[in-house]
Amino acid sequence: MLENNNKTAWERLAIVHTKGRPTIRDYIPLIFTDFYEMHGDRHFGDDHAIIGGVARLRGTPVTIISQVKGRNINENKDCNFAMPLPEGYRKALRLAKQAEKFHRPVICFIDTPGANAGMSAEERGQGEAIAKNIAEFMTLRTPIISIVLGEGGSGGALALAVCDELAMLENAQYSVVSPRGFASILWKDASREQEACNIMQVTAEDMVRLGVAETIIEEPLGGAHNDLDKISENIKEYLALKIAEKSQKPIDELLKERYTKFRKIGEFTEQH
Repeated sequence: MLENNNKTAWERLAIVHTKGRPTIRDYIPLIFTDFYEMHGDRHFGDDHAIIGGVARLRGTPVTIISQVKGRNINENKDCNFAMPLPEGYRKALRLAKQAEKFHRPVICFIDTPGANAGMSAEERGQGEAIAKNIAEFMTLRTPIISIVLGEGGSGGALALAVCDELAMLENAQYSVVSPRGFASILWKDASREQEACNIMQVTAEDMVRLGVAETIIEEPLGGAHNDLDKISENIKEYLALKIAEKSQKPIDELLKERYTKFRKIGEFTEQH
């Protein structure tokens, strides 16, 4: 039973922003063994906002790709507050293609307010890097499981969220824009971000109801930071189950289901 499902979207966002909430660097040693980090995109440099490498999940070789949040100000500065640069997305794609070559499942962890929107990022092809990830992940011939750990913001999150199954931690959010951005664009008033957050339908339950995500991973009461071992075990159990399930399917069937998953997302009406 989900412990936190009586909270508003704004209250959950506060939990996600809690100082001490676990980051991918906390989860990796508790979920995986033999993690070996790989660096660089082979074009420009190594973006510390995305960590990736190979590891074992209960003995099964997997590729891990994750956005990185810092646990203090120095770590946040080093990883640019989890806002990846183009070379981060290109590193992610390099590792995904390597996983495809060696038939390793890909596990993506999403935790970003959005991609870096600075001038240098745009000059180095930020939009192209995100778009190429989306296109290439759609046809990647190996299973892909993605989990939203906290924030899943805009295209910066979608670049790692094209997958066979998307899960969300109970308090995580997934949205096309931040609540502050929503309020600024729609109402020209950033101070209404709390109101925006509560009407945007961005919670894990909203995503499952709308068909964007398939699974909600239960958090300890009050948030993941209250019991790191428990939430790590919940994630490990989910991943082990889904990797086994998806790996048994013929790859062409898996790709067809992946394509259908994204084609069915979104409802709209036409007015004449």
